Amino acid sequence: MRWLSIALVALVVLLQYPLWVGKGGWLRVWDVDRQLQQQKEANKALEVRNAGFDAEVRDLKQGYDAIEERARFELGMIKQDEVFVQIPEKMGAEKVAADKTATKPAAAR
Repeated sequence: MRWLSIALVALVVLLQYPLWVGKGGWLRVWDVDRQLQQQKEANKALEVRNAGFDAEVRDLKQGYDAIEERARFELGMIKQDEVFVQIPEKMGAEKVAADKTATKPAAAR
């Protein structure tokens, strides 16, 4: 009777092995499902990026405002009879010296 029980348990294990670990088993299905979810998330991010590119292309094709904006900010171009004024940020010697003294310890001042 004992051998019969052992044989039946072994038979059940042999039948269950392909279900859990085999080529089409549950572990493989769960892994493929996880990969599918990751790919769907990556696709959504790429769709958002592509929609932005599509909107930019349509804007560049339809109007001159986007072209003018790109020419101004990316290429530094100005229109004819236009005056360009650039105001530099204040990062003069006074501010640098003030920053250095503020970071020194009290004993070193």
